[in-house]
Amino acid sequence: MASTVAAYKEKMKEMSMLSLICSCFYSQPHPNSIYQYGDMEVKPINKRASGQSFEVILKAPADLSPDRPQPLASPPKKKDLSLDELQKRLEAAEDRRKYQEAQVLKQLAEKREHEREVLHKALQENNNFSKIAEEKLTYKMEVSKENREAYLSALKLRLREKEMHAAEVRRNKELQAELSG
Repeated sequence: MASTVAAYKEKMKEMSMLSLICSCFYSQPHPNSIYQYGDMEVKPINKRASGQSFEVILKAPADLSPDRPQPLASPPKKKDLSLDELQKRLEAAEDRRKYQEAQVLKQLAEKREHEREVLHKALQENNNFSKIAEEKLTYKMEVSKENREAYLSALKLRLREKEMHAAEVRRNKELQAELSG
């Protein structure tokens, strides 16, 4: 099968470019025309309305000349391995498996350590954020308390000023009443 495909590819390469180009211009093949290229026959088929179709017939090669592709040779047979060689190979495979397992365990340990470091750093940042937030809240509460006290002090001062002004206005009315009366 592989040699047939290879032969087909080779023959397609040998096909003249002019015949391929001409087949593009003449959509209807000539009736009963058969093209032969060595051990390959190309017959046009008129079964398709959408374009051209061909039947390619590959003939069995008559001889195995050097220009024809040779069939693939069977791979060389493996020699029989002795029990010692098999044991050595098994031990080498086991050593490789143990080494790979150790590497995986090492990577897992490194990953775990990295995750611990990241978690520790996240906890520290969270604690720092909490402390800063608590300090800000305490500061705002103190400022708010100071502001309330300052506001109440200002209200008391204005109230005293109004009482003093009201007392002065009453005295002035009394003086005016005594003077007029």
